[in-house]
Amino acid sequence: MKKKIDSILKEVLAKVEPPKEELKIIENSLKEFLGKFEKKLKALKINAEIFVGGSFAKNTVIKKDYYDIDIFIRFDKKYKDDEISKLTNKILKGFVNVSVIHGSRDYFRIKISPSFSIEIIPVIKVKNPRESKNITDLSYSHVNYIKRKLTKKMLEDIRIAKAFCYANHCYGAESYINGFSGYALELLVYYYGSFLKFIKAISKMEDKIIIDIEKQYKNKQEILMDLNSSKLKSPIILIDPTYKQRNALAALSEETLEKFRKACKKFLKNPSIKSFEIKKTDLEKIKQNAKKRKYEFILLEAKTDRQEGDIAGTKLLKFYNHLNDEISKFFGIKNKGFNYNGGKSARYFFVVEMKKEILAKGPSVKDKKNIRMFKKKHRHTFEKSGRIYAKEKIKFDIKKFVDSWKIKNKRRIREMGVKGLKVVGD
Repeated sequence: MKKKIDSILKEVLAKVEPPKEELKIIENSLKEFLGKFEKKLKALKINAEIFVGGSFAKNTVIKKDYYDIDIFIRFDKKYKDDEISKLTNKILKGFVNVSVIHGSRDYFRIKISPSFSIEIIPVIKVKNPRESKNITDLSYSHVNYIKRKLTKKMLEDIRIAKAFCYANHCYGAESYINGFSGYALELLVYYYGSFLKFIKAISKMEDKIIIDIEKQYKNKQEILMDLNSSKLKSPIILIDPTYKQRNALAALSEETLEKFRKACKKFLKNPSIKSFEIKKTDLEKIKQNAKKRKYEFILLEAKTDRQEGDIAGTKLLKFYNHLNDEISKFFGIKNKGFNYNGGKSARYFFVVEMKKEILAKGPSVKDKKNIRMFKKKHRHTFEKSGRIYAKEKIKFDIKKFVDSWKIKNKRRIREMGVKGLKVVGD
């Protein structure tokens, strides 16, 4: 089994390492950009320094169709937190293909080619992590820690871990994923010693895991006492080695971890290269299976006017969950799916079975006026726990339900940041 796994991991590594030619093109473009940016910085007499961050700086990047390179502008502490984005914007005047990404601090994206872009992120230069006002202020410390700690073998295992998480839809700390960030994976592989040891540990976990790599706390109890309660909700608490008040896995959800654990168990039980290949949802197969079992299938597309990325993805996921709750009142949900690819729209599918009847909740038995109205609307009523109820038969299919629900909930849909919902393939 070990030989088989080693052979698979070797094959994965060969597949996920970016081609040298690609990296050379990116490096040359990056060098050209940094030269222009440095000149502008000096001309404007702004006290700041530039450093390349992210997986490119740490040598943990994996092959992709599209690359984002993080460039951090470390501003001197004399600059106020609310002015560094404005200063960065000023420096970028004259550069082409610049777009603003709004967040706790605005940052900027420059599309260099069809295959990669540069993200310019303003941060405050801090010596002590306690002085940081934003998570991005810690990026410099993160890069240096990883570069200092990791061996060549570990860097390879991190690429494998990233490919595994990416293939199983667990990669990314964004709110619509709630998974493992690149930095968190780097720390976990370092802590456990290898990709294989990491997934074995996760596959066996039963309770919350608390990891303090640099032993910044005396014990686990001290961690639980010191960290903010909002940072203790994740199923794995990973103390940031560069800042002990931070849980590097605070974004990880129980749902994403469970998905990851299943993938780990599956690979360990039956090792296959397929565990590292992105699985596309076969909607036609799902539709045909639904038809065989006499279930209904519906594919929907929702659009938002919110900013692409984490904001849009989170809004569309929240709406999907809300719609799921609404559908489940009238239908048994047999299968469902959410797919967001980074733009301003997402697709949802539902496989449902119509409920034979639903329970309509009426007024209190003391509310005589509304009881009369309720009984006019419902022929067969009964009392339970001081309230009137009625059983209703369902007389509509899933498409009619969605069409009707859209009309009745126009305002609610707008309030949730969704500007369109339609049936696909109708």
